[in-house]
Amino acid sequence: MYLINRRIDVPLLFSTRIVRLFCYEFLSVVLALYLAQVGLREEQIGLVFSLTLAGDAAVTLWLTTTADRLGRKRTLIAGALLMFGAGVVFIVTRNVAVLMAAAIIGVISPSGNEIGPFLSVEQASLSQLLPGERRTHVFAWYNLAGSLATATGALTGGWLAHWLQAGGASALEAYRVILAGYAAGGIVLAFLFLSLSKDIEVSARPDVETAPRSLGLHRSRPVVIKLSALFSLDAFAGGLIVQSMIAYWFHVRFGISAGIIGSIFFGTNLLAGISALLAARLAGKIGLVKTMVFTHVPSNIFLILVPLMPSLPLAVAMLLLRFSISQMDVPTRQSYTMAVVAPDERSAASGVTGIARSVGAAISPSLTGIFLASPALLSLPFFLSGGLKLVYDALLFRNFRALRPPEELR
Repeated sequence: MYLINRRIDVPLLFSTRIVRLFCYEFLSVVLALYLAQVGLREEQIGLVFSLTLAGDAAVTLWLTTTADRLGRKRTLIAGALLMFGAGVVFIVTRNVAVLMAAAIIGVISPSGNEIGPFLSVEQASLSQLLPGERRTHVFAWYNLAGSLATATGALTGGWLAHWLQAGGASALEAYRVILAGYAAGGIVLAFLFLSLSKDIEVSARPDVETAPRSLGLHRSRPVVIKLSALFSLDAFAGGLIVQSMIAYWFHVRFGISAGIIGSIFFGTNLLAGISALLAARLAGKIGLVKTMVFTHVPSNIFLILVPLMPSLPLAVAMLLLRFSISQMDVPTRQSYTMAVVAPDERSAASGVTGIARSVGAAISPSLTGIFLASPALLSLPFFLSGGLKLVYDALLFRNFRALRPPEELR
C-alpha cells in the first residue's frame, strides 16, 4: 500500500507545483501594471509587494513550524484557500488599505516565485517518500516542472492581457481576468491536496518526542539559523529585482508591451528549469555546496550587466544568460537543507529558512519602488542585487563547505 500511495503522492506533489507556479507567473507579469491601473504610485506598489512578502513570512512561519505535528495535508489545504482569498480581494477592491491587508494575510506572489507554506511542506513530504540518494535528482525534476509552469504562465498571462486589450477590453478589465484565473488556481490546488495520502505525514521518534523545540526544531537549530541568515541576505538581494519589478523596468526603459515581457520571461524560466537538471548532475560530481556557489557567482555578474546594455536585445541576452545558471542553486539548496536536518524537522527547517528568505525579500521591493520612481536610480537595483549576492556566495562557501550531507560521505 505504501508503494501504491507513493506512486500517487509524488505525481500529485509535482502537479500542485505546476498549477501553483503557473498561477504565480500568470499573475506576476501584470501585477505591478494592474496596481498602477487601480491608481497606486510606484512607491505604493513597492510597499504592497513588501507587505505581501512580510505577511507571507508570518503566515508561513506559523503554518510550516506546526505542519509536522498538526498535519502536512491540512497545512497545504489552508495555504490554497489563502491563495484563493487573496486573489478575490485583489479583484473586488481598489482601496489601498484593503489591498495591503489582503497582501499581508493572503498568498500573492509578486515575483512569480514560491510563496506561502507550499514549498516547505512539499519538500518535506517528498523527502519522506524518497531515499536520500534520489532526493537531489527528484528535486531537480520538481524544479524543472515548476520552471516550465512559470514559463508557460508568463507567456499565457502576458499575451492573454494583450489579446483581451486588443479585443476591446480596458487594461484594468484584462488584468482582472488574470486575477480571476489566479484565484481559481487556489481552488484547484485545494482539491489536489485533498487527494494526498497519509504517507506524506511524519511520525516523531520517541527519543525526540519530548526534546525541547523552538520553531519546530531541536538538534538542527544552530545549522538552520546560520543557513537562514545567509538565505535572508540572498533573498534581500533578490527582492530588489523581483520579476514584476524587472517587467516594469523593461517597460519603462524600452517601452515594450506585456506580451513581449511575457515572452521574455517564458525564455528565462525555461532556461532556469533546464539548468536544474544540470545542477543535479554537477552536484553528484562536486557536491551540493560547491554547485550552489560556483554557478551562482557568474549569474550575478550577468545580472549586473543587464542595465549596462545599450539596447533591448543585449539586455535580454544578459538576462537569459543570467537565468540559464542562476537557478542551479535552487534544487541543491533545497536538497542540502533537507539532508542536514532530522526527518521530523524537515517542514520546520524548510519553513524557517523559507521565512528567512521571505523576510529578507520583504524589505527590498519598497526600496526598488523608490529607485524606479527616479530616472537617475532606475538601474540601481540590478547593481545592488548582484553585488550583495556575490557577498552571499562567499559567506556560504566559507561557512558550509565542510558540512557535507550524508550521501556525500558514503
